[in-house]
This record gives sequence, C-alpha cells and structure tokens, in this order.
Amino acid sequence: MNRWYPYAAVGLGSALGSTLRYLVSAGSLAALGPLFPWGTLLVNVVGSWLIAWLATRGARYTRGRVARWQPFLVAGFCGGFTTFSLFGLETLHLVTVGRPGLALLYVVVSLPLWLGAALLGQRMARMGAAA
Repeated sequence: MNRWYPYAAVGLGSALGSTLRYLVSAGSLAALGPLFPWGTLLVNVVGSWLIAWLATRGARYTRGRVARWQPFLVAGFCGGFTTFSLFGLETLHLVTVGRPGLALLYVVVSLPLWLGAALLGQRMARMGAAA
C-alpha cells in the first residue's frame, strides 16, 4: 500500500463528510428553522451510529479491502461528518442569545443520543457479523 494512501483517504473522506454535514445542516435549517440545531444533532447521532458500526466491523479485519477503507470511512468521512466543535459553538450561542434552558436541553439530549446510537451501531455490526 502506498505510504500516502492513508493521508489522502482521510482527506478525501473528510471533505465528503464535511460537505454532507453542511448539506444536512442547511437542509434542516431551511425545513425546521433556526430555533434548535437539528442538523448538528442529526449528523452527530447518525455519525455516532456509523462510526461504531464501521469500527466494530473493521475490527474483524486487519488486512484486505475492509482494512484499507478504514482511514477513509472512520477517520475521514465520519470525522468530517460529525462535529463536536459545532455542537459546542451552538450550545454557547443558545446561552448567548438568552436561551440557557434550550442549551441545557441540547446538551442533555445530545450526549445520551450519541452514546445510544454508538451502542446500537456496535450491536448491529456484531449481529451482522454473527449472521
């Protein structure tokens, strides 16, 4: 494998994931309005599920095609698609505009959803591996 492959794969995956994150966020903003950061919540929940599913599936294979796709999919795409930093900025924004209760709700709802989605992704990957 080319020694530059992992770097290029992570860069390309990140570009695609970030672009999709932007599209999801813009779409949710247009559809649901700016009151609550639905787009970031959605990408972080879906991304948590996906990264756990991919990592669990990928842990079974240390060589071959699956292993070669891990930098692109896990570090690149999922890393670009999900965003903890934007979550932090949006939480701070809600506090700054005088909506601390909504900010607290965002934090209290987000963390369990992310963890639950990751657990579900891991379990689904294990069930698929057992089949």
